Amino acid sequence: MMRDPVVGDQIDQYQLTELLARSGMASIFKAIDGDGGAVVALKIPHVQFESDVVFFERFRREEEICQQLDHPNIVKVFTPREKTRMYIAMEFVEGRSLRAMLKERQPVATDLALDFARQTCDALVYLHKKGVFHRDIKPENILVTAAGQVKILDFGIALFESARRLTWAGLSNAVGTPDYMAPEQIRGRRGDSRTDVYALGTMLYEMLTCHLPYDGSNARALLRSKVSEEARPPSYYVPGFDPSLEAIIMKAVARSPRDRYETAAAMLADLRNPSTVPPWDPAAAAAAGGRGLRLPRRLVVGTLTAVVIGGLMALVWCSHRVSAPAGPAPASIRSR
Repeated sequence: MMRDPVVGDQIDQYQLTELLARSGMASIFKAIDGDGGAVVALKIPHVQFESDVVFFERFRREEEICQQLDHPNIVKVFTPREKTRMYIAMEFVEGRSLRAMLKERQPVATDLALDFARQTCDALVYLHKKGVFHRDIKPENILVTAAGQVKILDFGIALFESARRLTWAGLSNAVGTPDYMAPEQIRGRRGDSRTDVYALGTMLYEMLTCHLPYDGSNARALLRSKVSEEARPPSYYVPGFDPSLEAIIMKAVARSPRDRYETAAAMLADLRNPSTVPPWDPAAAAAAGGRGLRLPRRLVVGTLTAVVIGGLMALVWCSHRVSAPAGPAPASIRSR
């Protein structure tokens, strides 16, 4: 009977030597490739999912997508000599996750944060040209080596543009991680390049402020805010925040996809030359991106009341001017 693997097991040509991580759906082990002695990482789904046909198809698709990718900022996936169970063999990266860095609760130095963002964005440009959308860009899925090289991993919910849609009971229609999900993902849409742009903008925001664009007492409140309100600017948390950099971030995390960077390439161009980007203008942003902006009801009612009262007062004043008897002419007229 199939069981979940443990350290010491031999799986095909790989011997498991260390458990690196465990999630709700899979475990990642460090392993030795017996064919050449290379150190690799194996992503192995939990045994209860292996009999699920749609999960199997998703997992197979993740492996198939990743085997076609070759970019310095994307973890490489290998093709084993043979496979007797489900797993993905991939490059072992010596480093730590961006999430581990952010847990120190100190903003990442601006130059370093921009470097991480540029590397990630460059990988997204590559992915999008191939018709692949990651849809789960977040600090947990960004590894950073000792040399400062970014590596994107975990294509578990990646979308291949031409692939048919899969539905699996283990996943909700809205797939992703709430803090980094774009509003369209929350609404259950598939997403596109602008969905990844949104997540990258959120990640850059967090690196530079140690905060996220939205607060929520719980996941439901957070998701509701993201589909009905605009993001707080970084300067809300960091007074004096670079206005050009703020403009890049606020464009990336715009609530409507139409107001974001159209492509990762366009965002990358600004990230490479942030000083050339005009400062963020809240008024202009509200005018351009305020479609469907939901204002607080009390503010709407108060504004309408003020307009109505003002209009009535104007009518009364005009009526008084028209009906008032004419007074004596000014001296300058009487003397003529």
